[in-house]
Amino acid sequence: MRQTLDTLVATPPSPDRVWAARQWMSQMEPRLARFVDDETLRGEMLTRIYHEARLAGLPPEIVLAVIQVESAFQAEAVSSAGAVGLMQIMPFWIRELGRSADDLMDPWLNLRYGCTILAHYLAVERGDFTRALARYNGSLGQTWYPERVMRAWTHHWWYAR
Repeated sequence: MRQTLDTLVATPPSPDRVWAARQWMSQMEPRLARFVDDETLRGEMLTRIYHEARLAGLPPEIVLAVIQVESAFQAEAVSSAGAVGLMQIMPFWIRELGRSADDLMDPWLNLRYGCTILAHYLAVERGDFTRALARYNGSLGQTWYPERVMRAWTHHWWYAR
C-alpha cells in the first residue's frame, strides 16, 4: 500500500485529457452544488477529485459517490468508529503507511488516501467494485455499503463518455 501511495506522481496532461477534464467538470459542477454551496470550493474539490481519481486509476464518479455516502462532502466529518474526512479514512492507515506527519483532516490528503486505498482494494479484488467497496468500508461479505455507493453513482454521478 505504501508503495502505491509513494509512486503516485502527476504527469503533464495531454490537450485531449485537459478537454475531457473540463467537459467532466462542467457536467459535475451543478450536481455538486447540491452538497457544496461555495462555488470556489466546488471547483477546487472537483479538480482535486478528478486528479486524484485519475492518478489512482479510478473513475472520478465513483469517488464522488463514495464521498457522498461517507461524508456528504463534509471535510470535517468524523464517524463514531473514528474515520475522518471526506472519504472517512481510519487513522490506522497513517501507522500502516509509516507517515506519522500526515493529517487526515486535510481534505486533499484525505482524498489522496481514499483514492489510493480504494484503488488498492480494487486491485486486490481484481476489478470487482462490490468487493472492493465492501473492503473499503470494512464490511466484506455484505452488500449494503456497495449498493449504497453504486446507487449514488448511477443515480447522481453517472457520466457517459
